[in-house]
Amino acid sequence: MSYQLKSIKSWAEDDRPREKLLANGHRVLSDSELLAIILRNGSKDETAVDLAKQILASVDNNWNDLSRLTVKDLCKFKGVGPVKAVTIITALEIGRRRAVQDLGEKPIIRSSKHTFELMKELGDLSVEEFWVLFLNQKNAVTRKERISIGGIAQTIVDVRVILKTALEEMASGLILIHNHPSGNLKPSHSDLMLTKKIQRACASLDFQVLDHVIITQKSYYSFADSGDL
Repeated sequence: MSYQLKSIKSWAEDDRPREKLLANGHRVLSDSELLAIILRNGSKDETAVDLAKQILASVDNNWNDLSRLTVKDLCKFKGVGPVKAVTIITALEIGRRRAVQDLGEKPIIRSSKHTFELMKELGDLSVEEFWVLFLNQKNAVTRKERISIGGIAQTIVDVRVILKTALEEMASGLILIHNHPSGNLKPSHSDLMLTKKIQRACASLDFQVLDHVIITQKSYYSFADSGDL
């Protein structure tokens, strides 16, 4: 007995973004079509693409804003249950982690903008995270390490962890980075005090703090550029 693939025309409407991807590759898909594939199907009243368009429209078609929605937020859309909501959140988190992972080639940091470009995904987070880039003598990033995760307003940083990693890497320079989920770029008093504390500790072991960059969704603040180091 032989089996034949169904004609593409007979595919369910919810499956047609998959058909388009198979035929032409993933880059030709629109945002709503990509999200529709994650959703797999819509509701009895609308297709997966229609549902995807509705979800994206609620966040002005901004993937960063979509990544901030919770399971409860997503389940408010007709046709989205906990399983679909978790699938969406998981897919976006995979994308975020991919963006902050170490690259195959060691990026060279020549300006605060380079730091921002390398770490801008931190701006999507709803809680503060504190990271450090460890650089060699050529300002190439040999390691990037998340030091701590905090709350909405602040994170606690153990300076000993930074020094230990710097020694392991035989680093020449360090760049400190953390995000402000509030969107406020202005460094707080505690940000300034922590920077000075890390500077003093690093100086005792001949490590130089080259910059401290605060990241939000739309922009960044550089301590070095602003004369705060």
